[in-house]
Amino acid sequence: MTMMEFFRKSEGIWFIHRTVHHFDAVKDESGESKIHVKVLTRDDERIKKICEAQGGQLAAAIASGGASFMWQAHEEGGQEPNPDHAAILVDVPDDETGRSGKLLRNQGYVEKIPVISRYWFGQDGILTIDTDYDNNQGQERCWFITDDFRVRVSNVRMMNGVYLMTYCSEKRYLSDANLIKN
Repeated sequence: MTMMEFFRKSEGIWFIHRTVHHFDAVKDESGESKIHVKVLTRDDERIKKICEAQGGQLAAAIASGGASFMWQAHEEGGQEPNPDHAAILVDVPDDETGRSGKLLRNQGYVEKIPVISRYWFGQDGILTIDTDYDNNQGQERCWFITDDFRVRVSNVRMMNGVYLMTYCSEKRYLSDANLIKN
């Protein structure tokens, strides 16, 4: 699988149930949210802007496209997601196979700064993304169980040594009727 194939397979609205384990004195937490994923073509102005800011002309020349991710609390119902809770990811593959490369991101998940991650797909189809922030390191792994159900696990190691681990099960919304049931 390539990153653009992964983005296309992920396009839509996903219901997420997550559990966060903290390895310090903070209590573990769980919750529900939604994520809205849209595929972006390489000609999208947001893609071009991020490439220019983070990767220069080379990144702009070889970027294959990207995706926008907007997240919201599950309780927000049918409201449009808050654009402040969004990120754009740009795929800059290493080669023509597209099985590994860089993700340019206008805003990180752990730290709200522009960041560049490394990604690769294993032989088993699992996507791994490694990100070094200014003060933290993160790794995320994601794979599809079916076309409409996927699993995502991540861990964050902070400079002060505190770790956290997140497990998410993600189910695609298939219709408005499905939205009402959940």
